Amino acid sequence: MLKNRHILYLLIPIPFLLALCLLAGSSGFGMPDLDTPTGRALLDLRLCRLVTGFVVGAALSCSGCALQAVLRNALAEPYVLGVSSGGSLGAALVIATGLSAITPLALPAGAFAAAAVTLLLVCLLANRTSGYSPNTLILTGVVAGSMLSSLLMLLLSFAKSRTIHSITWWLLGNLQATSWSLILGIAVLVALALGVLCYEARALNALLLGHDAAHNLGVRTRFAMPIILTAATLAASAAVAASGIIGFVGLIVPHALRRLTGANHRTLLPCAALFGGTFLVLCDTLARTLAAPHEIPVGVITSLSGGPFFLYLLTRKGRLPLA
Repeated sequence: MLKNRHILYLLIPIPFLLALCLLAGSSGFGMPDLDTPTGRALLDLRLCRLVTGFVVGAALSCSGCALQAVLRNALAEPYVLGVSSGGSLGAALVIATGLSAITPLALPAGAFAAAAVTLLLVCLLANRTSGYSPNTLILTGVVAGSMLSSLLMLLLSFAKSRTIHSITWWLLGNLQATSWSLILGIAVLVALALGVLCYEARALNALLLGHDAAHNLGVRTRFAMPIILTAATLAASAAVAASGIIGFVGLIVPHALRRLTGANHRTLLPCAALFGGTFLVLCDTLARTLAAPHEIPVGVITSLSGGPFFLYLLTRKGRLPLA
């Protein structure tokens, strides 16, 4: 009962925080003049950015929750299976080849496709080796991510200075979506992935005890594992396609919420979507306003704010809870 009360107290201010973030911008605080085309365009840009931040934050947080349970690793996060490296290489190729100048959808499409292919290869290799063993998945993901990062560095070494700047800015994280159609497409993918994860909440709870224990509890791990991994990485891939690389959100939000909600994924996953989305929107607001009119990459803000908080969680009781 106490945990439910804490959750309720934290849910109440979320709409007000989002409203304040909508009013804040590099040009000042307040509602733009809706009687002018400039004011309406400014409000549309702010709303577009807020929705993008909320969707991306929700995707990263829920993906982190699922991967930490499946891999039984407190340091698991949405990019642990090489998704970030694959998405980065795909986006860099689109920028370097000039496809991003033809259509704004080329960049997210390239990032998503490369991230999805990376997931497929990692899962196939891990399944062939040891049947989705957590250690094998992590090691395969790390090796794949390292190889793809090397290819990205190779690409950067041959790129022109303007191309290098564009790729670097994308890698730092950016929530300025190009269109509402892109946001809608990303939101549909994220909603689909989160729906699958919520449906598999019972399997996630059982997997916290280990694969053998989950199998004894009636979970068909050979089917549940690839479904959960695909859904979690689909959410992370969609987030990468929309915003670039934004770290720490999928790592610290699940751990912080476990101290409030417990490890039951029926409660943890919806809360992670709400709090993860709100956290990233707040970080993006700080990124736009702290050094206005200059904009700080949102990935820098999440790392600077999430790092100390994660260390606090780690040292408070000496360990990070998963169950």
